[in-house]
Amino acid sequence: MRKNNSIVAATLIGLTFTLVACGNGETDDTSETAEKHDTHDEASDEHAGHEMDLSSSGEIPEGLEEAEDSLFPVGTTAYIEDGHMPEMNGVEVVITGAFDTTVYTVSYDPTDGGQRVEDHEWVVHEEFVEVGEEPLEIGEEASMDASHMTGMEGAVAEIDSAQSTTVYMVDFTTTDGEEVQNHKWVVEEELTAVE
Repeated sequence: MRKNNSIVAATLIGLTFTLVACGNGETDDTSETAEKHDTHDEASDEHAGHEMDLSSSGEIPEGLEEAEDSLFPVGTTAYIEDGHMPEMNGVEVVITGAFDTTVYTVSYDPTDGGQRVEDHEWVVHEEFVEVGEEPLEIGEEASMDASHMTGMEGAVAEIDSAQSTTVYMVDFTTTDGEEVQNHKWVVEEELTAVE
């Protein structure tokens, strides 16, 4: 019995030294990667557990009208100063589409049974099913025909915010090197002109 106690005590002492050594300010790539991953997760909680394809086919929802006089015309470049996802912040984009519409942030329960998504940015009016032309109001619910994320198409969304503005479809390279084409959507307030 004493021998077993000695083994347990020696094991605990060894673990204590190991933990102290790991906590002495030295880091390795694994802990730095984990820390960056945690920070990224905090910044994009709304997408936790959901696959999001930043690229799209470029197909435009029926009824969405091209902007006649947009601040950023198709073919021009701009910077995303304050993107709705961390990997978009500070990147240069090429405008591939500009449209005048009402754009929303929404919360919904995905059709694939995933975790509820809160304040998803952005869904345009024309991506809702049978809602008419009048803008939806905060608190209203409507089914989505958008497929920006898994489990989004067919889900019932609750409107969190709404604004009439110009929205853009854009091409860019994320901060971690992913090539993105025809991303839907970026609002005008997220963009700044290239000097």
